Amino acid sequence: MVSQNNLPQGIAPDENRGHKVEHSKMMHRCLELAAQGAGRTAPNPMVGAVVVKDGKIVGEGFHPQAGQPHAEVFALRAAEDAARGATLYVNLEPCNHTGRTPPCTEAVLQAGIATVVIGMKDPNPRASGGIERLRAAGVNVITDVETAACERLNEAFIHRIRHRQPFSILKYAMTLDGKIATDTGHSAWVTGPESRRRVHQLRGQCDAVIVGGNTVRQDNPSLTSHGVCDRNPLRVVMSRSLKLPTVANLWQTDIAPTLVFTEVNPTQVEGRLPKSVEVISVNALTPMTVLDYLYARGLSSILWECGGTLSAVALQQGVIQKLWAFIAPKLIGGNQAPTPVGDMGLSNMTEALALHNMSLEPIGPDWLLQGYLKNV
Repeated sequence: MVSQNNLPQGIAPDENRGHKVEHSKMMHRCLELAAQGAGRTAPNPMVGAVVVKDGKIVGEGFHPQAGQPHAEVFALRAAEDAARGATLYVNLEPCNHTGRTPPCTEAVLQAGIATVVIGMKDPNPRASGGIERLRAAGVNVITDVETAACERLNEAFIHRIRHRQPFSILKYAMTLDGKIATDTGHSAWVTGPESRRRVHQLRGQCDAVIVGGNTVRQDNPSLTSHGVCDRNPLRVVMSRSLKLPTVANLWQTDIAPTLVFTEVNPTQVEGRLPKSVEVISVNALTPMTVLDYLYARGLSSILWECGGTLSAVALQQGVIQKLWAFIAPKLIGGNQAPTPVGDMGLSNMTEALALHNMSLEPIGPDWLLQGYLKNV
């Protein structure tokens, strides 16, 4: 008989309950590790891995960026010989194909791992099959541990695989009466510094940020993470006429690259913007056109920080999956004050776009409302 005092660290006396608690705890650790790759792994998912032996963590790792080894490899390297007979936790099914790196399933088998605990199955048919491969080799495989949390972390990757399109977040800040600026256009600042810092963090976790030409002309944004994290997203501007200022923060490409989409003929683009700014001419400039290009470029998560006109078009075209609305406890009024979403041509309340899976979070004096569009 095994006494309670001799139980492995972190395992409760009730064996079934204890293992469930341990699996949950270790899976959340995998998610913490995986999140360290936010903004860098596209088109790959964010993955973290933990190796546990005799109730103790002996190795950890995460996928740092596309082309680098996967999380399992880093965790197994850290565990060294202790990996033999150990349990590997990973938030995504180990890949079973050769891409830029060898299959993770082979690394797991070579390390002598006895049990693999998986958060969610891989939605990518090219990479899936890891569960079957490991079981066929005699490894004990436990699946679907904290699956909802695992899917939430990699919602952009999952959307990209299933819909062949990047995952889009529409973000805006407004007063309590639904205004993003005054009648005169003054908008600095609708929300407080805590909310702005949260936006800077979000930018650092996204692959690209999109604005329209009017935002460039009126606000002259930088669209960087402002030092909150050590990376900046690709800055994307949509401007049909290319009537943009010759001097703008977005043209400082030593900070971050900038990509401009326009309907202007390529032969007429020369000299309008600095040569360091990449300009793409398209026949019809629409949100869908831009997203198709960014998908082909390997991007997964897109942040829309545009004005009401472009927001309305993006929502009409059904390309927005998630909403981040920062609400300031202020009233500004005004008959001409702009709103976050312009005219979508809807005449009946029954046509309104509905959100689901809502959350509300206090951010300093403001509130952050998050939700998903019904088309997701």
